[in-house]
Amino acid sequence: MSPVAETKAPYTAAASVTHAGTGIAATEAVSMTESLTTGVATPRTHTGDARESLFERFAWVYIFFREKLFRDDTDRFVETLWTEKEPPAATRLIELGCGPGFYSCAIASRFPQISVLGIDRSARQLHCARQKSRDNGLQNCRFHKDNVLKLSHPDESFDALIAARLFTVLPSQERAVAEMHRVLRPGGRCIIAEPRFAMWASLPLFAMWLIAALTGMNNGYREPSRATVLSPEAFKRLFMTQPWRRVQTWHDGRYQYALCEKR
Repeated sequence: MSPVAETKAPYTAAASVTHAGTGIAATEAVSMTESLTTGVATPRTHTGDARESLFERFAWVYIFFREKLFRDDTDRFVETLWTEKEPPAATRLIELGCGPGFYSCAIASRFPQISVLGIDRSARQLHCARQKSRDNGLQNCRFHKDNVLKLSHPDESFDALIAARLFTVLPSQERAVAEMHRVLRPGGRCIIAEPRFAMWASLPLFAMWLIAALTGMNNGYREPSRATVLSPEAFKRLFMTQPWRRVQTWHDGRYQYALCEKR
């Protein structure tokens, strides 16, 4: 039986935008701003051998955006994953690209009967996530360093999975979806939230690159200066690469969503 894609709301036309630059100099800040406002991605070249992460060097910038500016989709995630709005006891949930632990901590706090694991590649983001968990006295929330393209967990390890703004800077997107499918148990569900517009998606990247330029710390980072944004059609196709029982995609304002259920 082939997976079925559904759409809850009509899509507006949007182009898939990919930008793979990895460095920016202080003199390029103006042209970078122009690329964000005009929609024209300006190529960047990497200088030097350093391949640090912007999310390591300028962790506080992303944390500010996540905590203060980005939409809080906690209620949407809960209501979509669990139709009764209450997960069964001993449910295992994993968040991919958890950053400072915003969603992991929120869901773990709401449902003490479940276990939540957040994973990310940035040690500094994970440090902030663990501190957030401790500050909230959470006993059911853990954070580990891991690679979403090659998760260290066995097949069928989790009952539910969430990810927000994961694909904006992620290479090998189909591989990430394959890993989502692999680690979910049969009947498990995942919900993914991604920005729809390049300018909105690129704001934290732009802010981090700009600070790097102004402070002279522009020695090359692994992230691009402009986020990848998938068109509605490309977003749907991405999740259809795995044999899900059901795939549903829709959008609401600046974000688009995918709900996938494993056979």
